[in-house]
Amino acid sequence: MNEITVTLPDGSSRRVPAGTTPGEVAGAISPRLAKAAVAAAVDDRLVDLSYPIAEDSRVRVLTADSPEALHVYRHSTAHLLAAAVTNLFPGAQCGIGPAIDDGFFYDFVVDRPFVPEDLEAIEKKMKELAAQDLPYERQMWKREDARAFFAGRGEQLKVQLIEEKTEGQAEVSVYTIKDRETFVDFCVGPHVPSSGRLKAFKLLSTSNAYWKGDAKNQPMQRIYGTAFFSDKELQAHLQRIEEAKKRDHRKLGKELGLFTFHQWAPGATFWLDKGTTLYNTLANYMREVLFPAGYVELKTPLVYNKALWETSGHWQHYRENMFLVAGRDGEEMGMKAMNCPGHMLVFGSEMRSYKDLPLRFHEQTPLHRNEASGVLTGLTRVRQFSQDDAHCFVTEEQIGSEVEALLRLVQRVYGDFGLQFVAKLSTRPAEFLGEIATWDHAEASLRRALDTAGQPYTINEGDGAFYGPKIDFDITDAIGRKWQCATIQLDYEMPQRFGLKYIGADNAEHTPVVIHRAIFGSFERFIALLIEHYAGAFPMWLAPVQVAMLPIADRHLDYARGVVAKLEAAGLAAHLDDRQEKIGYKIREAQLQKIPYMLVAGDREAAEGTISVRHRTQGDIGSQRLDEFLEHAQREIAVKAAGPAALDAAL
Repeated sequence: MNEITVTLPDGSSRRVPAGTTPGEVAGAISPRLAKAAVAAAVDDRLVDLSYPIAEDSRVRVLTADSPEALHVYRHSTAHLLAAAVTNLFPGAQCGIGPAIDDGFFYDFVVDRPFVPEDLEAIEKKMKELAAQDLPYERQMWKREDARAFFAGRGEQLKVQLIEEKTEGQAEVSVYTIKDRETFVDFCVGPHVPSSGRLKAFKLLSTSNAYWKGDAKNQPMQRIYGTAFFSDKELQAHLQRIEEAKKRDHRKLGKELGLFTFHQWAPGATFWLDKGTTLYNTLANYMREVLFPAGYVELKTPLVYNKALWETSGHWQHYRENMFLVAGRDGEEMGMKAMNCPGHMLVFGSEMRSYKDLPLRFHEQTPLHRNEASGVLTGLTRVRQFSQDDAHCFVTEEQIGSEVEALLRLVQRVYGDFGLQFVAKLSTRPAEFLGEIATWDHAEASLRRALDTAGQPYTINEGDGAFYGPKIDFDITDAIGRKWQCATIQLDYEMPQRFGLKYIGADNAEHTPVVIHRAIFGSFERFIALLIEHYAGAFPMWLAPVQVAMLPIADRHLDYARGVVAKLEAAGLAAHLDDRQEKIGYKIREAQLQKIPYMLVAGDREAAEGTISVRHRTQGDIGSQRLDEFLEHAQREIAVKAAGPAALDAAL
């Protein structure tokens, strides 16, 4: 029998018969490893434990501690979900069932929407199937046999997937749970060895969906769930979900009077008065940060002739995501989906010198992207939005210093919001434009800038944009969720497509490099993040209403109005609650609105010229002179602290 060499992660190697499986390798190492094994990586390809190793290979056995293992575990749980659904609802047609960041989902075509009682029954059936410890088995079927099998069962969506994803293949991969009668799915895997490995899972919700996310396609029902290797991890996650529900920006946005939506403008936000104040505070904050850093602000058109989008490449590659407009004379136009092409035109509108560079354009005008209606979600997925967008035009030699300055800008901005983040450097993808030497130089420039700025980072191999490498930033919010926000991207391609030039020190023409960058990303999504991160209790400097003035009785109104006038003259956003309600009710209402400070005025305060100060979390602070409160409030705004304790620590 032929022998092969398997090399283990510690560098050791073993001679084993050809066809040995990763499960057998694990068993030879130790019974404990064999019991803990979930799947394996053979030469970095994820495979089942039953995969026959045919040639010399690097083998890594995946356990619960392996970074890829949870994805496999959740994918297998999605199959268990589908097996339960098809068992309980024999007419159900299966769509797709991937693992996602926080769990998994599976889409089904069924006669009626799922209800909560259905989820309970489905989860119960999943536990029954898991308890039977049924084997997951990969089988290779002839392509035509697979098409005929799924067609015969009425699984037209599976037939479509096989036709689209396996063209030219003689065989296709399917997985069974126990046997094809119990469950079978067109899938490349890998999966856990058996259903008995799946112990800690929970079905969470259902939603409407469409095949491939397109509202023109088959309507479906989606079931979401989550799974972990231990019940302790599952329970901790479920607690985070409950906390996330309390923080949901859609719920808090309505309760706090920030924004609303209407079916006649799907995916477009109606910003209410307090929401508009918050939006403008963020917009002006960004201007205050950028203008001293040498940025200039532009306002470019919202609609362009298709010639612009053809030049940028978006007409060929992005047109289906754009809103198209027909001119009166048959002119084809597209609404602006991003600012960069317009900024190219501004740069090219006059001759530039190397002395003009870096040239930094910033813009906050609205953008429109034709997102499918099925994916619109509050502020996080919209059709109309604005970005804190900028494009920095630099020479080749300026890349490093400009990126370093951008990194420090990101650090400063996120520091002002108290947001923790990590950076990822994404390198050259398999399909790219330009020369490898240019890519190597660009990636080296980004690495040096990250190192010089003292910014820790990880490498995201092959995940760069097709036109250049990039640095992405993930923010961790107050309950541990990741949000991808800032990005810094090098672009050699677009300035060439637009024929941009500057005159160098050698009096010759050169093409600039463009750095695309955003820190907030879209204002809409960043506001959603902030609402959920702060649970609606914005720090003083961000709060749409910073102070609530609460007179105890009507006879205190004149004094209260005078206090509000002084607060507003000092630049504070103050609200006078002049309703004929009891003071306890007014305080509770201000608390529910998460207003940072409440100032109470009664007979004593009016006589002494003072105010009684309450903080939304620390309660009664005591009586203060108004000038004393103003000084404290203005210092809190200046240091962007979250309250009296944070202010004291900051000072």
